[in-house]
Amino acid sequence: MKSQTTTAIEAFADDEDVNTLIHKFIVFRLGREEYALEAQYVNEIVGMQHITVVPNVPYYIKGVINLRGKIIPVVDVRLRFALEETAYNDRTCIVITQHEEYGATGLLVDAVVEVVDIDEANISDPPKTGKGSQSLFLQGMAKHGDVVRMIVNTGSILAHD
Repeated sequence: MKSQTTTAIEAFADDEDVNTLIHKFIVFRLGREEYALEAQYVNEIVGMQHITVVPNVPYYIKGVINLRGKIIPVVDVRLRFALEETAYNDRTCIVITQHEEYGATGLLVDAVVEVVDIDEANISDPPKTGKGSQSLFLQGMAKHGDVVRMIVNTGSILAHD
């Protein structure tokens, strides 16, 4: 399934019309939960790579990878979300994102599931937590078929504490 998702992303990258990415989301899994990431932030999806550990970085940054000569930091999304760390397997992959403020960054996830269209009418604000604040890493909740997927806020995942 990873290769199908990569093919879909590559198809978007070849299209010069940026509007093709509106309402497109990359769905990834952490444990039993599925999250959605706006496709406009995704450059590509790669399998596990050798990660070089970098000293004195936040706990959720696993290190850096060398992707075709470009050094890219890798954020373990499980650790960033305060989830239990698990062993990597053949489905574990790195979603390479591009953010205007943080540049290219890899997001280490358990698996990429699919690319989906989610209409804006099916997206609502994330639930309020605590004293009226919303979850730091969520920008919305999406109804897609019979499931609810959490839409992650790419900037907040990449921002340092």
